Amino acid sequence: MEEKTEQVTETNTVLQEKPVKTSSAVWLGAANAATGLLCAFAEGSAFQYLFVNKLGLDTGLNNIIWILFGIWNAVNDPIYGFLADRTHSKLGRRRPWIRYGAPFMALIYALMWLSFPNMQGVQWFLFIQEFLGLFLYDIFYTAIASAIYVMPYEMAVTNKARNKIFLINIAFSVINYGAPMVLNSMLDDMIKGNYEMFCIAMAIGGIVCSAVVFASTFFYKENGYVQEEKQPKFWEGLKMCLKNKSFLLFEVVSWTVIFAQSALMVGLTYLTGMWANENVTADGWLGGTSIYVLYGAIALGLILFIVLFVKMTPKWGTRTSILIALGTMAIGCLLGSFLGRYFYITVLTFFCCGAGLAGGIYLIPLINGDVMDKDEMDNGHRREGVYAGINSLITKPAMSIATSIFPPLIGAFGFQFNLNNEDGTTNFLAQSTTAKDWFFFCWLFITGILLVLSFVAMWFYPLHGKEWDKAKADLAQEHAKKEAAYEQEMLRKIQASSTNEQK
Repeated sequence: MEEKTEQVTETNTVLQEKPVKTSSAVWLGAANAATGLLCAFAEGSAFQYLFVNKLGLDTGLNNIIWILFGIWNAVNDPIYGFLADRTHSKLGRRRPWIRYGAPFMALIYALMWLSFPNMQGVQWFLFIQEFLGLFLYDIFYTAIASAIYVMPYEMAVTNKARNKIFLINIAFSVINYGAPMVLNSMLDDMIKGNYEMFCIAMAIGGIVCSAVVFASTFFYKENGYVQEEKQPKFWEGLKMCLKNKSFLLFEVVSWTVIFAQSALMVGLTYLTGMWANENVTADGWLGGTSIYVLYGAIALGLILFIVLFVKMTPKWGTRTSILIALGTMAIGCLLGSFLGRYFYITVLTFFCCGAGLAGGIYLIPLINGDVMDKDEMDNGHRREGVYAGINSLITKPAMSIATSIFPPLIGAFGFQFNLNNEDGTTNFLAQSTTAKDWFFFCWLFITGILLVLSFVAMWFYPLHGKEWDKAKADLAQEHAKKEAAYEQEMLRKIQASSTNEQK
């Protein structure tokens, strides 16, 4: 009887929470996709590939840039989150950062792809150009992307209410996952064929994406009462985060997911070149349309597992679902690291990677929201910005590490970066047998081990079960009361102000 009463209470609470407008969810999803797309090019494989493989930057200098960039990310993200949580404006705490940061992000992104005559191979100049491009771009990207990332948790509390936002984000993820994959398959030809047009196209893309981000801020808003809540001091708030056991376990998974996504994109850039020829080579490497079969495999895994998780997560819970995603991708990566040169094993690996990406896209935001909710239950503060900042502090170095270690790893096994065809494109098939045999191990083994460790971490994740569902429902009810009281107070102030003006 007691359990039945709790279920009724939870259902009624969910119904009391304001539904998220579809238009708001769509524009937020479009903004999220736009920032993700730019980041995939600027902080992913394309920008690094341009400097190392086209402009001739030394891989050692490139590694230094990405290490320094990782340190910079460790500094700026928590500070931004701390400032954002304390922002007071008519637009709210998050929207000012998104709206007014977008034009600056467009400008920096367009400039970072500029071509400078006679500077190809000039190491000190290339070092400064890549360094400044990454650092300046990330200042505005961090402010915008972090605000967009936490916006669903500002707009809704329960996973049921947030579900619309996350599903629309998944629909838009076709853009920020698919477009980089397509670009990576043509990257070598575009950069070495018509570099100037490539730079112009990237600049135009940055302007368009930033315009979408700017426009989106007119279609969604945050809960107003949160601005009035007292926030802890920086170091006190940081300690609260680090005492949150569920947050620490989540970060193991979050770090691994970012590393895996980045490593996948970097390796794809090289793999597409390896299978660029139309014929099967004597040593077993497949060419021609083989790479598109792999894209199809990863897309199939992504779609099937997203459908599975959307349908079954309300029954299984987020913990069980993420364990399935992590385990499936781990098996695929470990198989591929040893047997990846066999095409059908690679197809299976990519299908399993699609399952892992599905977990990253759909489940990670749900789990992160639960972690923030648990902090509010324990400490009485709504601090999405700080959590997003610390999450970025921990996870962004994963992107830098995954991006920077791959070239020297394959280089250690004899991979040659300047082995070109007559037309200037990279002749990957002419690589030595040793370089090709160890390619997949360098690419996938580290990711596979990290996924196994993440699986173990999530096994001990505490936020699941009926008690947690009940706690979430109670929190949603509390938020609804606070927002209603805030709106009544704002209305009272407006009426009082109007009365004073009439007098």
